[in-house]
Amino acid sequence: MKTSVVLTLIGPDRPGLVSAVAARASAAGANWMESRLAQLAGRFAGVVRLEVDAARAAELEALLRGLEAEGLRVAVEQGRSRPAAALRRARLELVGHDRPGIVRDISIVLARHGVSIDSLETSCESASMSGEPLFRALAELEFPHGVALDAVRDDLEALANELMVDLDLNDEGGSASAG
Repeated sequence: MKTSVVLTLIGPDRPGLVSAVAARASAAGANWMESRLAQLAGRFAGVVRLEVDAARAAELEALLRGLEAEGLRVAVEQGRSRPAAALRRARLELVGHDRPGIVRDISIVLARHGVSIDSLETSCESASMSGEPLFRALAELEFPHGVALDAVRDDLEALANELMVDLDLNDEGGSASAG
């Protein structure tokens, strides 16, 4: 029987870190299923989901903990199965002048409607004309059945106007909204 293991890693960035994680996973017979890895402010940060025979999960964890001797902080958690209920998916894209609180404000609206953030990628960059900091966000969302996409869209559009950002919310059927 297979089980999922989720690990988070953070430490000083250097060449070979991903290789070290992959080698230890392979040594325990684990399969690399998905990951989000990044270099942020000179630090390596990652979240990885591995799949391994349940009988070898403890061995995998011990091998991964060996990375701590290489300067990485490692957290290892057993994964859980998702409920069988099908969720609707949507994609949220946001662009606007950077300011503190954008992620907080958007996530409050989503949480109020029971919408889960499946993944979130954000970045700040210089705007091409003005050089002002420009904030970008891309989120994959999961809507439980019974949650009205139009109600979420209306609340997000009102917030987008308040924040003075452009916001698009696309359901998997392709309908979009901009604020």
